[in-house]
Amino acid sequence: MTVDIRSFTLRADPYCDVINITDEVQSQIKKSEIKNGLVNVHVSGSTGAISTTEYEPGLVKTDIETFLEKIIPYKEDYAHHKTWGDHNGAGHLRSFLLGTSETFPVQNGKAILGTWQQIIYIENDEKSRTRTIYCTIIGE
Repeated sequence: MTVDIRSFTLRADPYCDVINITDEVQSQIKKSEIKNGLVNVHVSGSTGAISTTEYEPGLVKTDIETFLEKIIPYKEDYAHHKTWGDHNGAGHLRSFLLGTSETFPVQNGKAILGTWQQIIYIENDEKSRTRTIYCTIIGE
């Protein structure tokens, strides 16, 4: 069994920027030359998130942000703000809720995804960020 860890970077805007990273993940799998196994997609950062969805404008530009704002609003005064003097408590909670990793099966050198399913990165911080996304490809 082979393990190959690859990475790429992206620049994300603050407050719920949703970025389709599917093509980049598929590219990293192809470069690994692993045909069958698993790929774990991970962001190293406590205010970023990895998930999947249908990457369509209404969903990624409005619906996801509206939903997250209802359950974890940015305007709240979180205890985290008092600890560090910043105002990204909502970003940490959103990352906690959504998670920083997703794992997908790999078959014939590609992640198996549904017809309309894409892999997405969600930026939850209050500042623009450059993030490193790690793809750990395991298999043969």
